[in-house]
Amino acid sequence: MAAIAASEESADVTLLEKMPSAARKLAITGKGRCNLTNSAGMADFLKKFSDGGRFIKPSFYRFFNSDLMEFFEKNNVPLKTERGGRVFPASDKSDDIIRALLDLARKNLVKVIKKSPVKKLILKDGAVSGVETSQGEIYEADSVILATGGASYPSTGSTGDGYRMAEAAGHSLIQPRPALVPIETSGNTAKKLQGLSLKNVSVSVFSGGRKKAEVFGEMLFTHFGLSGPVILTLSRLLSESLTSGAETEVSIDLKPALDHKKLDDRILRDLKSFGKQRMKTILKNLLPRKMIPVCLSLNGISPDKEGNSVTADERKKLRVWLKDFRLSVSGCRGLDEAIITKGGITVKEIDPQTMASKIVKNLFFAGEIIDMDAETGGYNLQAAFSTGFVAGHAAALPCK
Repeated sequence: MAAIAASEESADVTLLEKMPSAARKLAITGKGRCNLTNSAGMADFLKKFSDGGRFIKPSFYRFFNSDLMEFFEKNNVPLKTERGGRVFPASDKSDDIIRALLDLARKNLVKVIKKSPVKKLILKDGAVSGVETSQGEIYEADSVILATGGASYPSTGSTGDGYRMAEAAGHSLIQPRPALVPIETSGNTAKKLQGLSLKNVSVSVFSGGRKKAEVFGEMLFTHFGLSGPVILTLSRLLSESLTSGAETEVSIDLKPALDHKKLDDRILRDLKSFGKQRMKTILKNLLPRKMIPVCLSLNGISPDKEGNSVTADERKKLRVWLKDFRLSVSGCRGLDEAIITKGGITVKEIDPQTMASKIVKNLFFAGEIIDMDAETGGYNLQAAFSTGFVAGHAAALPCK
């Protein structure tokens, strides 16, 4: 996007691509479907960013979700909007997004050179004058845009190269760490439920015994802990809590549509209606089959106990557990599994109006290399496209 934007200003643009093929990370976003943006309005969109969107706001005023959607529609990529405002290509193929970007870049005479990892910036008198690749090739330039991504999913090429180049040029780095990442839990409860996906549940974060956030949606149990959209959204907060050293827990409300009174009435009704059946059978009306033995074990209820033998205390334990199934969080997965990186080049050293460096003249930034991150749902990709658009147009000005 940065290269396309610069070429639209009639600049002579060269895109140095580290990998043998371009946009590998874009190819895997949205499970290969590419959730490129979200249809939310500006105010709601900005709330999804960790800093409230203060830094990204000027870029969004220049190039926002409606502009991005129009951009791809004009370039023969029909789009569709799904639940939660998530926007995807109608084909459900990220390759269509990549093809449109590369086709337009070539049409605009952008020179795309693959297998050309950049090693360092060439600086002269406080300004960037070009770059040097790992092969020792020198590319002179009036402007340079660092759009090297973060440090998550390093197999796609995002190995923090841009961080090192920017630091060598005098920029400050906020320590990169995983964001939008699965979490690890203590004990073997999650492992027993491995592969089980829950929909329409409410998940809360407790840090030091205090509730910090609550999100409604889908989640998944894994062999190491928890994943899925709700967990990824909460992972930034969970990571911060763990870093602070506070006891960190996840609470799952398995029946958010029922308050305690209605849930108790429901349980009591089932116990009376199926009183001669065993609990492992009765609970099929309330829980996924895989969860029943875990539920009964954690609450000290025999699976073979008949419904009409369940005590009031056991019924209360069951009700409380269904509304507050707790798991202790022991850690977050690494950068190799994180959707995005939290941290990067500090926004204090970047002009939000142009994405220009405040440290080095004619150096610009775009995308995940910048210390900005948002919830899952298309928000981060929109930020990448928007900053790329702004950086590209601004970087082309010194070339005129």
